[in-house]
Amino acid sequence: QVQLVESGGGLVQAGGSLRLSCAASGSIFSINAMGWYRQAPGKQRELVATITSDGSTNYADSVKGRFTISRDNAKNTVYLQMNSLKPEDTAVYYCNADVIVTSRATVAAWGQGTLVTVSS
Repeated sequence: QVQLVESGGGLVQAGGSLRLSCAASGSIFSINAMGWYRQAPGKQRELVATITSDGSTNYADSVKGRFTISRDNAKNTVYLQMNSLKPEDTAVYYCNADVIVTSRATVAAWGQGTLVTVSS
């Protein structure tokens, strides 16, 4: 019913920047919160940042001041601007969205993940 497609991952040196994008498509009526999570090798998936439909944001302490989440509601797209990247930011980054589909049911959708590797 709903697909999330991420892009923008890659390899970057410490101190560099990357911008992730995640576009939602399918039987979408509206989207509530959207967010980014990450999972490093051998670790559990953790919250990176979330943004509500009206633009309220929330960040993990580890990324505050370095990452910025934003969204374009007209495009059903969420972004994650990542600056001052550190090797410990290396992980697979997943997009998440709480979607109200056309049947008015709520679906928690996940993207397939995009790998971010930060070299020291």
